[in-house]
Amino acid sequence: MTVAAPTTPVDNRTARQVARDTRKNEAIAHKKLTSKGATIAAVIIAIFWTIPTFGLFVTSFRPGADTQSTGWWTVFTNPDFTLDNYFEALNSGGTSTTLASAFVNSLAITIPATVFPIVMAALAAYAFAWIDFKGRSALFVFVFALQIVPLQMALVPLLSLFSEGLTINEVPIFPGFGLNDVQYSFARVWIAHAIFALPLATFMLHNFIAEIPGEVIEAARVDGAGHGQVFFRIILPLAAPAIASFAIFQFLWVWNDLLVATIFASPGALPITQALNSLSGTWGNRWFLQSAGTFISIIVPLIVFFALQRFFVRGLLAGATKG
Repeated sequence: MTVAAPTTPVDNRTARQVARDTRKNEAIAHKKLTSKGATIAAVIIAIFWTIPTFGLFVTSFRPGADTQSTGWWTVFTNPDFTLDNYFEALNSGGTSTTLASAFVNSLAITIPATVFPIVMAALAAYAFAWIDFKGRSALFVFVFALQIVPLQMALVPLLSLFSEGLTINEVPIFPGFGLNDVQYSFARVWIAHAIFALPLATFMLHNFIAEIPGEVIEAARVDGAGHGQVFFRIILPLAAPAIASFAIFQFLWVWNDLLVATIFASPGALPITQALNSLSGTWGNRWFLQSAGTFISIIVPLIVFFALQRFFVRGLLAGATKG
């Protein structure tokens, strides 16, 4: 009777050989994809990029009189810091709002102006990707082409539409908003930001949603799921990286916007960017307050970015792989 030789030693040797080959290939790939010169250049660029920001940060804690007579680097030999700039900045600002109230206004503008286009774009992207209807391709190309329209060209017609409405052959198509005299109104700026964001949002989310395997959708439909159940139970969870990546883009763009909010927002609903623009004073002699206000304004964007950044790269790459 023949007894088979044990195969464990052979398997162990094979596993060790595979592990060695894997490490060798990873080392070769790492060497080809990295360069000491590129690393040194990146470090130098990062240092030069960071120095002005660091100087602005130091200035935000220096007394105003010191900023007028000495540079920020003198803190290393004569340190003198104060929090008065931040307290004064919060209570200063434009003619109609302080920085503190403008900060709240920016939250009231940015959160809905981020949520609204994402909700509408997600629904449109699902329809373009998984609902077969006549003219789908042509309509998607039209939506995508809207990205080439310069924002500045749409500001005046859109403002006129909001104020006076639209009438064709004495037939009222759009009644307009009677909000010119309303002190605190965010409706027009919400709609404007949503309109400007929809083409890009629809394109990005469509590219991600269209990459979801069709077998998953078909299996859900075989089990009796309708479009609503497929969208909420399958599409939204799988599309979370793409939604988060666009949410970062949209939130940062709206939060840092001055043009659209200045044109469409009511006087009492102006954002933090408008208040920052007024902090430096008439002749720029109070720019140390503007440096303090700048770091107040970046708190929320930093929180949003770090909260969603784990989805950012994955969603951005996935949304750019298919046109």
